[in-house]
Amino acid sequence: MTNASHVPQGTPAHDPSRKIVSVSQFVPATPQQVFDVLANPQMHSVIDGSGSVRGQLHAPARLSLGAKFGMSMRLGVPYRITNVVVEFDEARQIGWRHFGGHVWRYLLTAVEGGTLVTEQFDYSTNRANWFLRLMNAISTNEVSMRKTLLNLAKHFS
Repeated sequence: MTNASHVPQGTPAHDPSRKIVSVSQFVPATPQQVFDVLANPQMHSVIDGSGSVRGQLHAPARLSLGAKFGMSMRLGVPYRITNVVVEFDEARQIGWRHFGGHVWRYLLTAVEGGTLVTEQFDYSTNRANWFLRLMNAISTNEVSMRKTLLNLAKHFS
């Protein structure tokens, strides 16, 4: 359930100068509850809004800084991907990167009645910008991120 008073106003979804796509959503849960879902790789396919995350292949039960976790994916064709947790601040921030170089990041801010969750697709360190353009990844990811955050909010409703 979106609570517009908790969503930052005037923040562009895509900041091309920083090469970051950001989407925010109010989630009716504490930052720790949200973080626990994000730090559990088994939950990624449950909340994924893209339809591409199929399931966990190998992973610890709970992610931590430097943890590696493999996921079964499908984007037209099935494939596997290994991610490394590169950002980890308990109940505040978690982010992971795979071989493409970009980072999927979640920022959690406690607000009245729950958490403002901001998902970011940070492609500033991406190794193949041509591939992102070919796949129309910027706009596609923004739509998928919005769906993911809605799924996350529904998980706690």
